[in-house]
Order: sequence, then C-alpha cells, then structure tokens
Amino acid sequence: MPLIESSLDPRNAVHREIVAAGEPWMGTVKTGQAFRILDLEGNQAVDTLFYRADTLEERYSAQDTIRAQGNIYLTAGTALLSNEGNVLMTIVADTCGRHDTLGGACSAESNTVRYALDKRHMHSCRDNFLIALARWGEKFDRDISKRDLSSNINFFMNVPVTPAGKLTFADGISAPGRYVEMRAEMDVTVLISNCPQLNNPCNAYNPTPVEVMIWSSQ
Repeated sequence: MPLIESSLDPRNAVHREIVAAGEPWMGTVKTGQAFRILDLEGNQAVDTLFYRADTLEERYSAQDTIRAQGNIYLTAGTALLSNEGNVLMTIVADTCGRHDTLGGACSAESNTVRYALDKRHMHSCRDNFLIALARWGEKFDRDISKRDLSSNINFFMNVPVTPAGKLTFADGISAPGRYVEMRAEMDVTVLISNCPQLNNPCNAYNPTPVEVMIWSSQ
C-alpha cells in the first residue's frame, strides 16, 4: 500500500505526550482535529479504541469498517466506522503501510492460551483498557466497565491471514519514526494501550514508548 506523509509540523501541535512502554492513555480529539500516533523506536503495537465523546455506547466497529472498505487492513484513506455506521476518524496519513483490526487485545486469557499457563499473570492490553476506563469514569462520574470494551485496532502490528483464514503474529513492519495520522469527524474519545506484550514478535519482545500528538482543526 502506498505510504502517505503528513504536512503537519509536530512543533505546531497543541498537545504532545509520550506514552510509556506498556502504559494506557485516554483523551479526547475534537471534530476536525488531527491525531497522530508516532512509533518512536519501531514495531511497537498500539492497541486503540475509539468512542463518540458524548456517549461510549457508540464506538469503533471492526466489522463495519472492514465491510465498508472491502479490506481487512487499515491505511491512509480508511474511514473508521462506528457501530452506528458513522465515521469516527479518517486515516489521512500513514508511513507504516497497514494496520491490523482483527487480532484483538492481549489478555490474561489469551496469554494463557497462546503461550503458557505461567504467562497468565502478565500485564495485558485488556488490563490497560480497564484501568484507563476506570480512571475516566471516576473523573467524569460515569459508570464504565468491561462491557464498554469492543474489538480494537492494533496500529503498527503485523497480523497476516493465512490462506486457511487463520491469524498469525509476525515481525512488525513499522520502523522508528513511522506514524499514522487521523482526522476526527466528530468529537472522539481515544483509548490506547501501548502494548506490554513480551511473548510475540510484533514488538521484537521489547515494548517501547510512543508519542501522541493533536493539532487544531485544519
């Protein structure tokens, strides 16, 4: 897939923040603003969920997004659709090439099934999502729980699909300094788990920081 660079200068961003390796991040991107996730050291999987800002009932839908674009991978030009059929975000720039929306988030259960029983206790993206949602709920006095989780995007993650329709977790295709950038088509709450996974090659078994940036409406 063709790589498309952004014309936006990080020095003009209204918000810049480093998300530490293995940690969650949650914030709001207003309509028309640009939102970038920068892979600082390369091949770091960034599990991400999107919600309509005024109600978590409307959220990113992998099924609707895949059906609408006729492609299981995400890249520049992809409209990220909600479960109500509305466009939450549009990917406007991408220097990685493609992103996964099938592999889901690692969890205690998947760590056990995919790897070993003694991996169950290891920190996971599902844990990160629940921690961030709990903090968000306390801040805004909302009742938020695991029922508010849905299928997520794995930015920068390489999950090839075999001819038999099975998913495989392969070495990443990103590199230091690559990024994906989106335009918010409505006010959107973004929930990120900067994946802490240590058991598959998607991040070379070494979680690293990423940076998030937001620009004013263009």
